Amino acid sequence: MRNDSRLSRMLHVLIHLAGRAAPATSDDIAAMLDTNPVVVRRTMGGLRDTGYVSSVKGHGGGWSLARPLDDITLLDIHEALGAPSPFAFGVANDTPSCLVEQAANAHLIDAMSAAEALLRTRLGAVTLADVARDFETRLAALPDAHRGRA
Repeated sequence: MRNDSRLSRMLHVLIHLAGRAAPATSDDIAAMLDTNPVVVRRTMGGLRDTGYVSSVKGHGGGWSLARPLDDITLLDIHEALGAPSPFAFGVANDTPSCLVEQAANAHLIDAMSAAEALLRTRLGAVTLADVARDFETRLAALPDAHRGRA
């Protein structure tokens, strides 16, 4: 199963948007992510619908943050992306007739629920401003010759 990298990619985009004076076009973002502008518009559209970004069509338009970084958590963006499951595994049958499979499923579901609750708590505790500050710290630690590559 392929990893769902949308959360990581959108966090990357949102931090970049915060540092821009002008909106970023779908083409700008697509080049940054090495993807297609249609994919960018579809994904960013979900963030726009939930109020995290805004968009303006036409010349000079593009995508901008609609809220300050301090007001957006990683959990907010995860949920705006449809809250994809963090697990690549699951139960084979939701209503098995075999008692062994029922017992195995019960324990797997319990463990996955506890892990997902912990993940949601951790994601909810981190704002995009926290991520941006971490980036600034990492950038400041680079020798001057390497800063243009960050």
